Amino acid sequence: MIQLIVSIMLYFVIFFGIAFILNMLLRRTWLMAFLYPFVVIMIIDKMSTWKYFTNTGEAFAQLLSEITSLAAADVIILSSGLIGAIVSGFVIKFLRKSGYQMF
Repeated sequence: MIQLIVSIMLYFVIFFGIAFILNMLLRRTWLMAFLYPFVVIMIIDKMSTWKYFTNTGEAFAQLLSEITSLAAADVIILSSGLIGAIVSGFVIKFLRKSGYQMF
């Protein structure tokens, strides 16, 4: 149980930080929130990204199988990363609205 709580906090903080830095540098508020599903796919799939282009049907079938076989704890942990990326977008918008110009 403690590992789950630590993992949730870790994913939230990591993706909040990554999204915050990307938002500052690229000035695209919701970029990481849109890229996050691709990051999750790279985390959970066990095949080369090239396979999605060469053998599309089999690759997506295997990806769907991997997604449906995720445990509830894995889904919660990965969802906390998405929440961190979304919260980062709101924080950046609030800071810009408050007059802070990031880069």
